[in-house]
Amino acid sequence: ARPVPAIPVLLTRPRAQAEAFALRLTARFGDRISPVVAPLMAPEFLSPPRPEGSFAAVAFTSAQAVEGAVRLRVPLPETAWCVGRATAAAATAAGFRARSADGDAQALVAAILADPPDGRILYIRGVNTSADIDSILNSHGILTLSLQVYLQKPLPLADECTRLLQQDGPVILPLFSPRSARLFLDAMPSQHRSTLRIAAISTAVADSARDIPHSHLCIAARPEAEAMLDAVETLLAASPLP
Repeated sequence: ARPVPAIPVLLTRPRAQAEAFALRLTARFGDRISPVVAPLMAPEFLSPPRPEGSFAAVAFTSAQAVEGAVRLRVPLPETAWCVGRATAAAATAAGFRARSADGDAQALVAAILADPPDGRILYIRGVNTSADIDSILNSHGILTLSLQVYLQKPLPLADECTRLLQQDGPVILPLFSPRSARLFLDAMPSQHRSTLRIAAISTAVADSARDIPHSHLCIAARPEAEAMLDAVETLLAASPLP
């Protein structure tokens, strides 16, 4: 029997996250897949002044926000509320006492409301975020200030990626944020011929990805990397269109 060719998996996250996910893909699927790292965003860290006064906790929705917080080199509370395990792991490595909501932004808000800190929260975030965590917490009486510590600069689609999309055959596209879905749609070559199979980390990402031409769309069962690997497995097993 002829060997089954590896299916390309296009990784458009910022390079550090894309390369980390590529390692997990290879560990799980071996030569069934071929990771293609082609970031559509790169973080640029900012140096805003820390708001005056004391805070009881910080809140993070990304590992980049944790890195941005560390780069500020200012005193911050020990307790860090984190959206999920990967962000919590980054916060723990940075010296915070991390508490993971094991979910999405909605889960993070619910976790904080269930056990509110005795004092203000500093929500440390990127410039482009889809969640309005500070507004929601403030509306529930938990005083929360927002501090933007990084922005994700858009990058052009790599030539290798453009060539891949202009060839026939399936390509798996894991998408981890609504913004990455929109950037990919904007960057797609007009003469694309590949058949895209999309793995979306949440329904919000799936909604942003609906205008990307695709044959299959699978939403991860949970908003975390392990569930995204499961979604890739589902897409690997998907039958090609007749």
